Amino acid sequence: MGAPLPRWIAHRGGGKLAPENTLAGIRLAARLGYRAVEFDVMLSADGTPLLIHDETLERTTNGSGQVCETPDAVLFALDAGNGERIPRFAEAAVLCRELGLLANVEIKPATGHELATAEVVARMTADLWRGAAVPPLISSFSLAALEVARDLAPEIRRGVLFEAPPPDWLAQLQRLQAVSLHCDADLLSDEVLAEAQAHDIPVLCYTVNAPEQAKTLFARGVSALFTDRLDLFAQ
Repeated sequence: MGAPLPRWIAHRGGGKLAPENTLAGIRLAARLGYRAVEFDVMLSADGTPLLIHDETLERTTNGSGQVCETPDAVLFALDAGNGERIPRFAEAAVLCRELGLLANVEIKPATGHELATAEVVARMTADLWRGAAVPPLISSFSLAALEVARDLAPEIRRGVLFEAPPPDWLAQLQRLQAVSLHCDADLLSDEVLAEAQAHDIPVLCYTVNAPEQAKTLFARGVSALFTDRLDLFAQ
């Protein structure tokens, strides 16, 4: 895996304590002692990578419509919650480096934009973290996106995201030259976990918001957990 993996990762920046996928959320995670944050990266209509989870704007901003069809001039004027705006990927990268945070960069392409998004994010990740003391981790549910990341930025570590790992998860991970397996905490079987441990592959589970579930998962040998409840697991 390379650099040590923190046991706790702040989901979408600040979890439920700040507007998701914002610089304010990343700063809050750092203030609470988290050493790792996860955020989602998608492209605007102008091809600019930015932090947002949904393909549409309604849930997390005061805008409307498709992210991939909205120009920068509109996107970056929106309110993403509490007066925060949607950050550019480059801004989030600079902030993570300043704060010494491990960034789990999830490539979250809009439908039909998998390859273009992966190309931009992979190249920029390599540039933005060049020489960084804490290297990032790229992950995605899109295997096609991870193929692009593997080919364009092989030096950047990759994690494969599944809801429930399929029977061929290990072969997929090895094909993508990935270093970690990410999956739904409720859908991780003992068999998959044992296979991962036998191959020294860290398993990262999302989204864990209950202390008892966290205790159980760590006892089973899970390496790291994503959480929205930063207050419960402040470091």
